[in-house]
Amino acid sequence: MFTGIIEEIGKVKQVKRGEASSVLTIEADTVLEGTAIGDSISVNGVCLTVTQLLAGGFEADVMAETLDRSNIGELETGHEANLERAMNLQKRLGGHIVSGHIDGTGVIKKYKEDDNAVWVTVATDSNLLRYIIEKGSIAIDGISLTVAAVDEHSFAVAIIPHTAEQTTLLKKKVGDTVNLECDMIGKYVEKLLGLVPQSVKKDAQKA
Repeated sequence: MFTGIIEEIGKVKQVKRGEASSVLTIEADTVLEGTAIGDSISVNGVCLTVTQLLAGGFEADVMAETLDRSNIGELETGHEANLERAMNLQKRLGGHIVSGHIDGTGVIKKYKEDDNAVWVTVATDSNLLRYIIEKGSIAIDGISLTVAAVDEHSFAVAIIPHTAEQTTLLKKKVGDTVNLECDMIGKYVEKLLGLVPQSVKKDAQKA
């Protein structure tokens, strides 16, 4: 589990691509403190297991499922990534509970300055938007953020200067893909109530 409070921005040192998977080598500093092989580190919101500890970095395996559901497959040597170690019981939960299991991706549609903040509008599919509510929580590339507005095609968050400085979000361009993890509470409620998402109903009707 993570909090969505980014600890540092790492840099991709190497990407070894296999037939359906890859191995990432990421340069880092802060997240290496107290980290052992087998520990979890969130990379752009994706929970990855440390397989090797290096001088000034770490390696992690990325399986095909992760590549299919996230933007991790778009990372290249030199790219930056948001990093966070798994939370411990002594750490303040300054963000919200983030599992590191990506629900899907979105596309940055617009940036708009608003005094000391920047509004970021992200478009995504309806099967994710159903779990995104105004004033609720969303993790974008692993960053814990509050939803400021939402409609049937997109949602918006407001980025304060501190978040802008400590993460990669405002370094992205309009049209870039971001990883999204919705607040898990809505998904549990839906499952327990036996509700079926509209996307699932449509797929069943096509079959």
